[in-house]
Amino acid sequence: MTSAVLGAYRPGRSVLHRMRPGAKLLGLFLLGVAVVAAPGWPLALIALGLGIVLALTSGMGTRGLVRAVRGFAIVAVLLFAFQTWQNGWERGLEVVADLLALILAASAVTASTATDDMLDTLVWALGPLRPLGVSPERVALAFSLAFRAIPLAIDIAHETRTAARARGLDRNLRAYATPLVLRMVAHARHTGEALQARGLGDD
Repeated sequence: MTSAVLGAYRPGRSVLHRMRPGAKLLGLFLLGVAVVAAPGWPLALIALGLGIVLALTSGMGTRGLVRAVRGFAIVAVLLFAFQTWQNGWERGLEVVADLLALILAASAVTASTATDDMLDTLVWALGPLRPLGVSPERVALAFSLAFRAIPLAIDIAHETRTAARARGLDRNLRAYATPLVLRMVAHARHTGEALQARGLGDD
């Protein structure tokens, strides 16, 4: 997988670009609810078709769509095989189609929404929770760190696997997992030190 699976903001003038971030996030939430509540592989294929349309409309293009599907391919094959073995091919197709539909829809949202706009919407939505002790700014910061950390983790995993393969150790799990864990822990520590230096997290 590469960070392309998560989508990346692409400026444009499509219908999705003109929609408010809150409306897109609400639509993504409702799609997730519908996917869970509506069983059956025919409906799953309809949801997948909608996800493909959204991805193409968002400006990802055919190349971005192919990258997203390719990044999910290994997981899809394993899920389909397991579900087919346990519950039949219909269930396997339904699970894979549902997950891919949500991945494509989420990628369409991130591709058509600037990160700052999404975080501003999150702060606004969490505003009513301030009396309960919730800090919308801190929640937005956590999401911002996640937006950065997830693609970074995927890129580090790719670099680590390439380095292990160059040393002829691509089949050695320890040669791949150990550097990956150490680099991610180091990144987390550096991030924590940077936040502490700015006075965040002291309370």
